[in-house]
Amino acid sequence: MPRSHTPKVRRMNLWATKSITALRAEADAVGEHSLKRALGPLNLITLGIGAIIGAGIFVLTGQAAALYAGPAVPLSMVLVGIACAFAGLCYAEMASAVPVAGSAYTYSYATMGELIAWIIGWDLVLEYAAGAATVGVGWSGHFVSLLNDFGVALPSTLTNSPTQWCTAANVHDLVAGCAHSGLNLTGAILNVPAVLIVLLMSTVLVIGIKESATVNNFIVMLKISIVLLIVVVGLGHFHSGNLKPFIAPNTGDWGTYGVSGILRGAGLVFFAYIGFDAVSTAAQEARNPQRDMPIGILGSLAICTVLYVVVSAVLVGMVPFKDLNVAAPMALAMQRIGAPEWIRVSVDVGAVLGLGSVILVMLLGQSRVFYSMSRDGLLGKWAASVHPKFRTPYLSTIFTGVAVAIATGMLPLQLLGQLVNIGTLLAFVLVCIGVMVLRKTRPDLNRPFRTPWVPFVPIMGIICCFGLMLTLPQDTWIRLIVWLLIGLTIYFGYSRRHSILQRELAAGVPQQK
Repeated sequence: MPRSHTPKVRRMNLWATKSITALRAEADAVGEHSLKRALGPLNLITLGIGAIIGAGIFVLTGQAAALYAGPAVPLSMVLVGIACAFAGLCYAEMASAVPVAGSAYTYSYATMGELIAWIIGWDLVLEYAAGAATVGVGWSGHFVSLLNDFGVALPSTLTNSPTQWCTAANVHDLVAGCAHSGLNLTGAILNVPAVLIVLLMSTVLVIGIKESATVNNFIVMLKISIVLLIVVVGLGHFHSGNLKPFIAPNTGDWGTYGVSGILRGAGLVFFAYIGFDAVSTAAQEARNPQRDMPIGILGSLAICTVLYVVVSAVLVGMVPFKDLNVAAPMALAMQRIGAPEWIRVSVDVGAVLGLGSVILVMLLGQSRVFYSMSRDGLLGKWAASVHPKFRTPYLSTIFTGVAVAIATGMLPLQLLGQLVNIGTLLAFVLVCIGVMVLRKTRPDLNRPFRTPWVPFVPIMGIICCFGLMLTLPQDTWIRLIVWLLIGLTIYFGYSRRHSILQRELAAGVPQQK
């Protein structure tokens, strides 16, 4: 048997951090693996808005009000906005100090070591890939609804998942059609619209980051215009009586109305805010990342928080909150107030556009995380391959797109959406910790943007995000642990033996700060 050519790593330091100087040098290097710097501050802001304004504003606002928060759902939005602001301020400092693709993965590598970096990189798969798949299923539903508005009906066998997730309680439910708990067949063939939108957005991302940003800018302008139209129309049919009492009495169940309902509603709508962190994955494609990354992260978060608070307040003012537990609460509200047909169609158009841009940015984030992990040797070299003409990580984008398309077309929404929130919250917690660690270990580091009131802001970010994690069901925690165990198996089986940093340490290569 011939010996493997892979060098053996004799000295393993799982907590070794990657030099920030080296990270910056890699980001600035020009060569076959370099990405094209084409994004300005406006592009970065619209990337964040493109990821945030989607399912949350068109779907989750109604469900959060009807099931948990009642008329006080705007307070749920404010709470999540505050929690994300703490995390966003930490992201802004890290993005300006370590302006490299990879987001929380790269920040963790620079502050807490390779093992933590691998864990958070593996965790980000849940946020970006699973998030894109989840939104893809939602996009398909709204697209089918929009076609129905124009009298076009697609066969259900081509617009639904061939599988559905059943709990033990569903097994004897004839309407649910569950033969046993777990995955069941539905009789459908494939969710074709969901597959096509993922492949379309992946193609746009391969062609170029500038072209992707242009498509996203166009979509963002249209959907913000539609959201503002809904607000203007809704204000004319606002009934203050629908808000009384503003904090509805608790029904006796924790998390259903009352203060606990506001907190539980915040846990639900947190999915709506996922996306501002995806801006940081495009750091190596920003023209002036030290200045523009904080603008993109904090600017998109501020704009979207205001929109969410205003829209949720107008929604519960138009329609009694208990009626809003539907798949399309905005469309229901427009129907209740007798809005013209063109406005109701506009709501569906806004939802389709909104969800489409979310998919685009989620796929962008996942492919850039794979690109960064590959450059560090933790994934195969293929993931760091950059197209010679388009200057995009095309192989990681294609791989991500195909994998997400298969999951979107074959798996049910319930299964896809279970892990997205907890994966994102864990990333936020680690970034907040990273800011405090880097302030201690590298006080001399140039920080174009500095998080104010350290350590208060990072500590509050940790408390808020971990608190939201505690509101999630126990099953979600179990699945997260299982997912991380799978990731650790891959790390110890492959990644640590191919890690560039570990090889350098074993060879005695001196490490820069």
